[in-house]
Amino acid sequence: MLVLMLVAAVAAATGRLCPLARAQPLCGNRIVRTGKVFKAQRTVQGDRLYFPSMTTRLIKHPCKKNLALYLGRQVFFTDSNFGTSLLPFSIPQSMQVGVPEVTSALFAGSVLLLVINQKVYVYDYEANSWNASIGIEHPISHISGDNCCYSGNSFCLDISKSIFAYLQGEQVSQANIYFSNTWGYKFQKFTFGSQTDLVGSLGGIFYFHSLSQVGIVVAENNKAKFRYSDHPLNRNFGLPFNYTSTLDILLSPGQRGILILWDEKSLMVSQNADENELAVLTRENHFYYGSLGILSNFIIKFADQDVWSKGATLMFDDPGILEILTPVPDALHPAFDFQLCFVNIQEILMDPMLHVDVCKIELLQGEFEDKMYTIDMNSKLELSALMIPRPGKSPIPIVTVSNPHSLGLQAITYEDGYTYDGNTRHRLNISLKQQQRWGRADTNFMSSIKQPTMSTITLDVANKEISCVDLKPLTALISLGCDQDKKLVIQNKISACSKGVLDPVALQDNYSYIIERASYDPNFLGQKAAKDLVVPYRYDLLGCPRLVYYDTPWQPVVELWKEGKFQEFIDAEFVLLEVNGLFTYTYSLTAQEALCTSQPQNWSTVMGSTGHRGPLAWSRENYVSCHEPNDNAPLMWPHVPYEIMGGSTSNKIIFDQRNGIYIFFISIVDPYYSYCHLKTTFSVYVYGAFPPSVFPAEMTIALLTLGILLAVWLTYMVPKTLHTEVGNRLKQFWVGLSRPCKLSCPCLSRR
Repeated sequence: MLVLMLVAAVAAATGRLCPLARAQPLCGNRIVRTGKVFKAQRTVQGDRLYFPSMTTRLIKHPCKKNLALYLGRQVFFTDSNFGTSLLPFSIPQSMQVGVPEVTSALFAGSVLLLVINQKVYVYDYEANSWNASIGIEHPISHISGDNCCYSGNSFCLDISKSIFAYLQGEQVSQANIYFSNTWGYKFQKFTFGSQTDLVGSLGGIFYFHSLSQVGIVVAENNKAKFRYSDHPLNRNFGLPFNYTSTLDILLSPGQRGILILWDEKSLMVSQNADENELAVLTRENHFYYGSLGILSNFIIKFADQDVWSKGATLMFDDPGILEILTPVPDALHPAFDFQLCFVNIQEILMDPMLHVDVCKIELLQGEFEDKMYTIDMNSKLELSALMIPRPGKSPIPIVTVSNPHSLGLQAITYEDGYTYDGNTRHRLNISLKQQQRWGRADTNFMSSIKQPTMSTITLDVANKEISCVDLKPLTALISLGCDQDKKLVIQNKISACSKGVLDPVALQDNYSYIIERASYDPNFLGQKAAKDLVVPYRYDLLGCPRLVYYDTPWQPVVELWKEGKFQEFIDAEFVLLEVNGLFTYTYSLTAQEALCTSQPQNWSTVMGSTGHRGPLAWSRENYVSCHEPNDNAPLMWPHVPYEIMGGSTSNKIIFDQRNGIYIFFISIVDPYYSYCHLKTTFSVYVYGAFPPSVFPAEMTIALLTLGILLAVWLTYMVPKTLHTEVGNRLKQFWVGLSRPCKLSCPCLSRR
């Protein structure tokens, strides 16, 4: 009685159930029997795996369509979509699994994860190697995760490597949950936010990437509810649903927000306003095919089809193309053959006996279909789609997002000419940006703008006919996060090379310079080092240094570039740090002069709190503005240097009396400017500083003053003294002193 009662109830409530007998069979069977005539392995090596459930499973890799895992009394792994005969899947005896019972399996990127005898094992199908996961110290029954098929995107990569492992049925408050961000190779203990306060048993834990939430299923008294991890959904439980027995929970591939919960007698679907195909095969040999729409459901029943068996399982190869797969043992060979039954849904729906309405849409297309986009903070995305209805029809397009707490939209549709057949073309323009930037939603509805999130956007048609098999919804994945094409550029209009201070040829010829030990600290604490530091100059990375006069307060001009094009000047808060530990500079503003209302951060406090030394210690994640009230950091030292530049202040760098090269690391720390860690390294050459005096400045000024006073006194006293008796004797002394010189020097005697 698999799902028959539930399907009938759903259809009666929101759609139509058409119980039709079909004279012709749904499909023609064919047997796959290949690979047995060659010298191949004829025995199963290792421990043969098996799946204890009475209901078979088929797990397909969502990104690599040729990969699949069949779970039944026999377990099969295929890399050819069951295009050849297969030996039962086994695990090497060296792994010492004990009872080779598989209770859960999952494709994670380029590996296959299996829970065998309450432990997690990793099978690298490309290298044909096995590993036992590390970090799990308690029994495990299930794993959950997702795959993202948009290659080349780091955000997508993070989805595929995020895995949960847990024991289903444990008390939630005491459940041992593990999380891996290494494709399951290594796990660590995970605690759900309010886990210790939850009452009930653990039905599962999942990372809903299309909602940017971790959801945990809590079951109690034949009911279950979802609890979510982050604002705003963490304030309440989700809607309750029946949980009379343990449910299998399936995340539909593609981050489309589709969740399927089922057991042998019930089936529930959370469809997130998408139009979806659904196929069900029951033990009574009934086959159901349905279209789960936004406003209604349409389900067709094909009775007495003689396609069910204990090993039969279903899979969609493409929209409207279904395959019923059944393993077939071979009495003469250990490899199993496979009976394949292909069902062409579109062809079946054309049967006049079904009286299926013709699809009212001829075309629905958009350039964004099956693509991934990034919307950085303060950015916007424009999408466009084309819809052509059949003559006389007026379908209603519907645009939805899976995560409205983060992503807001505005859609406009208008007539855009006619086709050659005279049909009206309808153009749909969709504008997307952060929900917080639209200014229309309540703060209690929106997620935190500081954290990167994700959402799926779907364009579909309301109340679409079941005959629109080939007209699938248009879906795109939106990352509200870092736009990796952005980068920082520090303006360099006046360089030390262009002014002839430094020679670019010399800078490229293994150039190095010396930092005096009294001017730097390798630990960035402002203490003198033990010895001088020789620094090789990386011209290939830094170019020619910017030229800065030491006695002029200076601030770098920071530019934002994207894909090689200038975007804007950046006025957000940023911080600087000399990478070699030079501390011969300070800042023009104090905390008080910067109008701080709380004690500002600085490099010393940040490094102390993070435990990290160096430029990467301070970023947008741990930056706290001193212009916002902060009871944990009252303004107690208002006269300390204010080490944040940009933003609302005019803070600048003031260099000490020292010439030379400075290599600065710059990082944008304003959490509201970009989700990216915008950072770069650049160099400046400080010039114009005279060498410091050997004597203290006070002593030099005193000696100079005394010298001037002595000169003035001599100017007055010498002429006056020459007219006295002392002056005459002084003259005679000099005359007598000069007489021997005249005798020895004829040139003087002739004068």
